[in-house]
Amino acid sequence: MARIVVIEDEDDLRGVLSYNLSQAGHQVFPTATAAGGLRQVAVTMPDIVLLDVMLPDMSGMDVCRMLKQVEATSHVPVMMLTARGEEQDRVTGFEVGAEDYLVKPFSMRELMLRIDVILNRSKHHVAEPSLAEFGRLRFDRRTHRVWVDQEERILTALEFRLLITLYDNRDSVHSRADLLRVVWNIEHEVVTRTVDTHVKRLREKLGVAGEYIETVRGVGYRFAMQPAERFSDAGTS
Repeated sequence: MARIVVIEDEDDLRGVLSYNLSQAGHQVFPTATAAGGLRQVAVTMPDIVLLDVMLPDMSGMDVCRMLKQVEATSHVPVMMLTARGEEQDRVTGFEVGAEDYLVKPFSMRELMLRIDVILNRSKHHVAEPSLAEFGRLRFDRRTHRVWVDQEERILTALEFRLLITLYDNRDSVHSRADLLRVVWNIEHEVVTRTVDTHVKRLREKLGVAGEYIETVRGVGYRFAMQPAERFSDAGTS
């Protein structure tokens, strides 16, 4: 059983979501406004938030951004629910920290499956060490903070997710389509510049540590198996 906050201003949809989630054994806390949702999250500390993008008092994007910027709620997964399904809308949703982005209308079966995936992923992440170091790079999964040579680098939620995805799968080469699917949750038959643009921006923010993200020509990207400076040290010793 999970605690789920539903922030949705459409009465009928909010009722359907509440009913089906309750029938599945979850504890549901429904609300129709952004302000009510923020209060509900602060009180209940839910396992996941289902968040409509178009709310009467505040954009769902701003709600998600606020949740992710506060340390106490930054770990709470957010699934966006919206009728806007363009790629740029999805990218913006992930930029502000959403874990998933579901376009209306959707089936309850798909919603339930996606919720299960997020909850299982959250359990897995809890088991991961919060702090990790790799050469000149250090990051904290719990607080989404990153340092290079002890200097903090500010990443967006999506950039942090991209970094962690590459780091956690250092033995794999990721195609652009793979990264679109895993990081952005976008199924795309045509390769876009979205991945290249964000990898370039991530490398720039990481500075010298950006070299750990390697380009595999004609395929995609991978994270280095070892920090490059270790090879340099070995060659000069």
